Amino acid sequence: MRYVMMMRASAGSEAWEQPSEQSLNEMTQVMAEMAEKGVLLAGEGLLPSSEGFRLVPDGGKARVVDGPFAETKELIAGFCLIEVASREEALMWAERCFAADHGNTSGIELRRVATADDFGDNFTPEARAREANTFAVLDARRSED
Repeated sequence: MRYVMMMRASAGSEAWEQPSEQSLNEMTQVMAEMAEKGVLLAGEGLLPSSEGFRLVPDGGKARVVDGPFAETKELIAGFCLIEVASREEALMWAERCFAADHGNTSGIELRRVATADDFGDNFTPEARAREANTFAVLDARRSED
């Protein structure tokens, strides 16, 4: 099972208040442990929403809206993509990250990543083949790095 662990923004993270040395050390230790155990697939912190933009529907077209965005509770300050054996294991790693974060973010949301089977018959064999090819291209690129 893969999960996206989204670290929720706080007023401090949106103001780009730097995490403490202790928090950075503890978070990098947890991330290193996840990597060593083969759990961590990706993970990064994000700049504040003032550096971002959104596409929103507007009359059937996409309109660009530049940040910052007002609803801090709905913003993401960082993420990890993890692969685990169970929901309980995902929760355990999230709890470790939450403890290491020392309040820099306002919480962590976990969402399971959808698999091909979650889409049923609408995910046709042709679409599945395109997805498999896309991931093969990504894997090849990663192995070049």
